[in-house]
Amino acid sequence: MRKVRTIEMQRLTVEEFQQAEKLPLIVVLDDVRSMYNVGSVFRTCDTFRVEAVYLCGISCTPPATEIHKTALGAEESVSWKYFKTALEAVEELKKQGYTVYSVEQVEHSTKLQTFVPEKGKKYAVVMGNEVKGVHQEVVDASNGCLEIPQLGTKHSMNVSVTTGIIIYKFAEELILK
Repeated sequence: MRKVRTIEMQRLTVEEFQQAEKLPLIVVLDDVRSMYNVGSVFRTCDTFRVEAVYLCGISCTPPATEIHKTALGAEESVSWKYFKTALEAVEELKKQGYTVYSVEQVEHSTKLQTFVPEKGKKYAVVMGNEVKGVHQEVVDASNGCLEIPQLGTKHSMNVSVTTGIIIYKFAEELILK
């Protein structure tokens, strides 16, 4: 096997990306403190043509060297918007007809392996702070919560890794099948 060279991959330009059909998903970052995590989320959102990233609270916004270091320019292709709080973002999304899921360990959460998003619907997922998770008032305002099963000794995963798993689930169900 031969590795494919970058030039052979025929990737979209930023302009083509912005005009292309998107995965009907918005990723909301609720007080994500690490700019490297924010950048990594942008890069994953670019990979799967996610509609937008909403940066909330203490989450840093572009331009920032640390975001660019992990985003590798995806902060220029993926649309983004800043909100003072994630609750404000969730309220706006719900008014626009999005079904909002917080990704959090809560009573009666939906396990990711059983979740099947419906084609034709618009979704948003809220990803929480690296230490405190999603704010309780945001969980309360959400339509539901998704939870990734964890089999080891730790009770959580890195927020950018978790976001990648969640985005892939939506992409797999809505555009890759």
